[in-house]
Amino acid sequence: MTASQLFVIDPIARLNPAKDSSVALMQAVQRAGQAVWVCTPADLLAVAPRDGAARGGHGAWALAQPLQLGRIELADGAWQVPSPWFELGEVACLPLEQFQVVWMRKDPPVDEAYLYATHLLDIAERRGVRVVNRPAALRAWNEKLSSLRFSHLMAPSMVSSRVEQLSAFALEHGEVVLKPLGGRAGQGVVFASTSTPGLRALLELVTSQQQLPVMVQAFLPGVRAGDKRILLVDGEPLGAVNRVPSGGEFRSNLAVGGAPEAAGLTKAELAICAELAPALRAEGLFFVGIDVIDGRLSEINVTSPTGVREVERLGGIPLADLTIERLAV
Repeated sequence: MTASQLFVIDPIARLNPAKDSSVALMQAVQRAGQAVWVCTPADLLAVAPRDGAARGGHGAWALAQPLQLGRIELADGAWQVPSPWFELGEVACLPLEQFQVVWMRKDPPVDEAYLYATHLLDIAERRGVRVVNRPAALRAWNEKLSSLRFSHLMAPSMVSSRVEQLSAFALEHGEVVLKPLGGRAGQGVVFASTSTPGLRALLELVTSQQQLPVMVQAFLPGVRAGDKRILLVDGEPLGAVNRVPSGGEFRSNLAVGGAPEAAGLTKAELAICAELAPALRAEGLFFVGIDVIDGRLSEINVTSPTGVREVERLGGIPLADLTIERLAV
């Protein structure tokens, strides 16, 4: 079989090829002369042959389809997408050991189905398959909580399900941001202050009546100048994009209307990347997007980091191609 890589993703018809980082990475794989295959987490399976003939007695497989992408090119500052932009081949049941790399790029939530998929990918990894990012790290590095490993780089923060604790934190800092631990793309992120009417009721709501912990952080006014997404490949920052809130919105995520702009890296941001790099490499977190606001680490995104299209369009950096090249090193 031709060298190939498998992408475990949401159904491909739902992806926006002009924005989606998984599509950009698949294009780069195709440009590198390798075959691209796709499946969803529900298409993963494991088998244990009755005769025990398979090495180790079992293996992980996928009901996968070969994918051929059309030419998606940058012209006049925008991605030009053909219609149709992809073609799928017939479904085949293939052992994951057949692929040089398996990418786990399913968007959150990190729910039961997601976690079970990572366990199936564990089987493939134990049999020598390179899985990006490492399944165990996807389970261990919650995108909000993992930042606490480097709490000295963050704005003042607390994680709790108790209203009294959260209220006291808000009282101390005046203006805060509440983040659900399982959120993505800015969903459910709320600004609050001690003058917010019904603050206690709000805290009861976001904690599901004090049953679910949430993260509360001191609000950083510098977010009005942007929230920088930095993409690290094997621990090295290869590109960044600044996301600026629009209108009266304080959230800068592109999914909620943030405007992307070209961005370099400051000395402080480079220092953050350098401090994170050894841990990311050690944990098998090959492709990571960190968020930095006003020189403070905000989040470490490991499930399906975005921003590749914006970095390539605004910064002229062939980030997807550089990423695929690094896999071969």
